[in-house]
Amino acid sequence: MPTKKFKMSNGKRGAALAIRVTPRASKNEIVEVLSDQTIKVRLTAPPVEGKANEALVEFLAEVLGVPKSKIEIVAGMNGRDKLVSIVDVDSEEVHKKILANLV
Repeated sequence: MPTKKFKMSNGKRGAALAIRVTPRASKNEIVEVLSDQTIKVRLTAPPVEGKANEALVEFLAEVLGVPKSKIEIVAGMNGRDKLVSIVDVDSEEVHKKILANLV
């Protein structure tokens, strides 16, 4: 299993991730950890009317095994680079699950 580290912080209520989204991909997947430690995610959804944001939340909920209500995009709603908060989840657990799902 890869041992790459990526930008994540433990907050009072959970973890936060830096994510770069590529919309209109052939499938939803976690592709790589970039040199700046941002997690690169490909999504099938188009970047219109919040569809890519919704798809990101749904995909992360599935990968992390948490309800969608525990995931929030706190920055970058209109761009490719996003800051995502995962509430009530330990950052080490998030780290393991993200790495386990790298393509």
